[in-house]
Amino acid sequence: MAEQEASGLQVLLHTLQSSLDRESILAILQLLGDLLSVGTDRRIRYMISKGGSEALLRTLVDTARTDSPDYVILLPLFRLLAKVGLRDKKFGQKALELEALDVTLILARKNLCHSQNLLHCLWALRVFASSVTTGAMLGINGAMELLLKVITPYTQKHIQVIRTAAEVLAALLKSKSNSRRAVNRSYVPLLLRLHQDWHSHDTADSFVPIRRALLLCLKHIAKLRSGREAFLAAQGMEILFNTIQNCLDDQSLEPVISIVLQILRQCYPKSPLPLLTSSSAYSFPVPGIVTSEAPRVLTEEDYEDDSEEEEDKDSDSEDVKEEDDDLETDLNKLSSKPGLDRPEEELMQCKAMCLELSCSFEELESKPGDDLNSDETEYANHHHIPTAASPKGLFLNKDQISGGQEKEVPVQTSLLSRVKMGRSSIHLTSKRGPGMNSYRNAHSNDPGIGSSGSDVSDIQASFLEDAWDMDAISCPRISASFSNSTKTRETAEFIDQLLQTHLKPMVFHDPYLYMAKARRTRSVADFTMMAFPDFWGHCPPLSAQPMLQRKCGVQRIKILEDVRRLIQPSDIINKVVFSLDEPWPLQDTASDCLQFFSAFESGNLRKAIQVREFEYDLLVNADVNSTQHQQWFYFKVSGMRAAAPYRFNIINCEKPNSQFNYGMQLTLYSVKEALLGRPTWVRTGYDICYYKNHYRQRTAGTGAASGKCYYTLTFAVTFPHAEDACYLAYHYPYTYSALMTHLDILEKSVNRKQVYFRQEVLCQTLGGNSCPLVTITAMPESDSADHLEQFRQRPYQVITARVHPGESNASWVMKGTLEFLVSSDPVARLLRENFIFKIIPMLNPDGVINGNHRCSLRGEDLNRQWLSPSAHLQPTIYHAKGLLHYLGSIGRRPTVFCDFHGHSQKKNVFLYGCSIKETLWQAEATVGTSNLSEDVSYRTLPKILDKLAPAFTMSSCSFLVEKSRASTARVVVWREMGVSRSYTMESSYCGCNQGPYQGLQFGTGELEEMGAMFCLGLLVLELKSGSCSHQLLTRAAALLNAEEESLDFYLQR
Repeated sequence: MAEQEASGLQVLLHTLQSSLDRESILAILQLLGDLLSVGTDRRIRYMISKGGSEALLRTLVDTARTDSPDYVILLPLFRLLAKVGLRDKKFGQKALELEALDVTLILARKNLCHSQNLLHCLWALRVFASSVTTGAMLGINGAMELLLKVITPYTQKHIQVIRTAAEVLAALLKSKSNSRRAVNRSYVPLLLRLHQDWHSHDTADSFVPIRRALLLCLKHIAKLRSGREAFLAAQGMEILFNTIQNCLDDQSLEPVISIVLQILRQCYPKSPLPLLTSSSAYSFPVPGIVTSEAPRVLTEEDYEDDSEEEEDKDSDSEDVKEEDDDLETDLNKLSSKPGLDRPEEELMQCKAMCLELSCSFEELESKPGDDLNSDETEYANHHHIPTAASPKGLFLNKDQISGGQEKEVPVQTSLLSRVKMGRSSIHLTSKRGPGMNSYRNAHSNDPGIGSSGSDVSDIQASFLEDAWDMDAISCPRISASFSNSTKTRETAEFIDQLLQTHLKPMVFHDPYLYMAKARRTRSVADFTMMAFPDFWGHCPPLSAQPMLQRKCGVQRIKILEDVRRLIQPSDIINKVVFSLDEPWPLQDTASDCLQFFSAFESGNLRKAIQVREFEYDLLVNADVNSTQHQQWFYFKVSGMRAAAPYRFNIINCEKPNSQFNYGMQLTLYSVKEALLGRPTWVRTGYDICYYKNHYRQRTAGTGAASGKCYYTLTFAVTFPHAEDACYLAYHYPYTYSALMTHLDILEKSVNRKQVYFRQEVLCQTLGGNSCPLVTITAMPESDSADHLEQFRQRPYQVITARVHPGESNASWVMKGTLEFLVSSDPVARLLRENFIFKIIPMLNPDGVINGNHRCSLRGEDLNRQWLSPSAHLQPTIYHAKGLLHYLGSIGRRPTVFCDFHGHSQKKNVFLYGCSIKETLWQAEATVGTSNLSEDVSYRTLPKILDKLAPAFTMSSCSFLVEKSRASTARVVVWREMGVSRSYTMESSYCGCNQGPYQGLQFGTGELEEMGAMFCLGLLVLELKSGSCSHQLLTRAAALLNAEEESLDFYLQR
């Protein structure tokens, strides 16, 4: 039957080409039209496979070349050609070979005054032009000149013909040769005039498709450098900018507005960043670093010539697609275990990092105050002693610091009562509009804000004293107490007075000890100042803040504001008010502009340019010894007015997308709010948008493809007070000095008879800072042989964090982990009694100190150095890997290895693990896997956390092994050390879109809670394992039965 159908169709097509009988041809065309008008595209494709395209084209050529072409035949023939040509990928080439292009052009020229015939010709030309090669040939043969005769200024006649002609012209201009021809023949001004004319007359928006097609013509031409130059010369920016001012909110004009914005972005003149060089403002001499070249002037060749600009995306889509072509499909690479990367005798040096396995406990107990040098001891003498008016237990006095108090760190509530199933309520900050109410909403129940509004009157009055330098108070000198300057001493005395009367002391923080630690911290720029939030401390807000609702069209508004700045520069100030590159002082404190500062630990702001009275362009610094990784920012701003909306544009961001487009806000810390008893980082900012801008990077700077793009993060802030000093940051900062302060206070706070807490130095960094290694477990019940044996046979858990300096959220998660493990929570006790925790809380201290986002002082990503680290170039990675190798060599391979990170493009908290089978399955590479066995226990911990932790979601977890991740900690520890549960735990910078925290941004409290929940997950993992001891099961059962809401559901084995 199929053969009969095929022979029947072939007979029809053969007859169509050979018949001279008009009625027969019309009958065949009618029959073919009926066949193709019903059913699916399958019929059309079948006809194409039987030579249908060629038959129709030959019929067209034969009919058109007669002395008097018969349009009764040609019109249905053109309709069939238009239908078939859309499905035939080689249609243009066939038409070219059969000379149908010339025939159709001739017919179109003959019918310029016959709209119906012309329309049918244009339908065929539109199909021909869909092929770039055929389109170029049509351009050579004068098709564009013909079309421009058809596309007239505004008229209400022959609308369908004009629309089709404009669409054909747009298709032709996809060819670069046609676009060049259009530029050379001055079509750009003509197209602009046509668009202007149709736009101004089309008041009822009845002819949007024509206006859109004309804009598409300009868009295709603008892909060429010469096209952009012609567009600018014809005042195209001004014309299109003005045409859409009154129609941005009209949904019916979306097809027009979208293309206008794309053209404006394409044609905005590309320029280098307003920096002397793209290299970091800081440099550090280390082996293997070549001094960067001197800056050079950019030319047009530095930019992409024909690159396609991104669409104007203003949607809510934030999906991050995994690249399957990056998956490792080599089974040998996935399953092979590389040899040791160092001599075995060198590995034995790591024995000193595991003294708990060999030394007596008299030797292991550190004497109180051993870690405090003379400077720290001097500061420690100033520790505030809580009084009746002070919140008890929040601030550690000097006896506690020196080890006089032998007690476990208290916890407010048991962790078991805060699991997902048992969480009672989530406090939401009230919905608010833009403005300065972040602190009021976040601290409505805080002491320090009373109904009279006159609380803490002494501190408020001090703001009015001219003797106090608010700017100096807001950024204290590290060595303020030892300065010979009278003013500096007065400032230090005032800060000391404020500390003594401060009403908001904090757990595990001491400003005096922080200052002592900061004095010992070594930075590339030799910082002499401290950021006030790090010195003073931070209290988590009482309620979580909701994600910012993105205003519709905000990206378009910002793009148009950039265009306005270009074409209407009369109100542009363009004054540099802060720069790390300029040696002379730039800031005039008497002027109306804001003052900026970033020369403190973890600070990052390179340059500030005042654009308008209340608008500033900001540039962040690249990582030390790098030209890249501009994302993290942390700086002080002061001198603001009250109730004034300030706009900030960070113009040299690098990532192509950001959670700032999907509800994330930056963080703000107000010094005045802190002095009023509200020392808190809060989320702030409105009208936030992240988008590609017109700045490009020099080719020589990156060594990569020319014209690398930059992105702008723009946001508005209304500060809570006038003449305040506020700190703005990408995320909640957590400095190296804060970590060292935290570890010291933790160590002095634990009950040494119950908690084994050892802080030691893993190694020295390139910058001369100590990388801490912490060991936490429970002390043995006694010094009997059995108890010592149980102590030394406890399995290890290894946790690391902050290999990427800008991922400060990882440090807050780690803070929660550390505090929980030394707490009196019964879960923490069980964990200590059954595991030894080896924790490296900050793998990249130098990067954190110097405000890097991604790299070490060598300008390299340390989480890409685990395959073969160097003791001299990547010491922290080298020694961390050595510790893991050593544990494996003595049969103590960790049960779980987890590296804490932060994620900038996804929400929630989730794990990345490693699986051979899942990787090969995803890559559809199943060869050789039939006999492959794999322990699937790597999925157990994420499943547990999915049920326990409010912020965690299993749906975002991935267990794929990518080629580009082969040298990361997760993959190397899995492959080389054989740790099947080797993970990266990613915490969003933003917040959650599922679970109890859905719609909320993360605060430090939620991040710390996640660190504690991770520990609980480790306990449940052990309870679910087949090797779990009966004693632990019994104790865990007793603990769970004591809770009103037990975890029996999660512990079923």
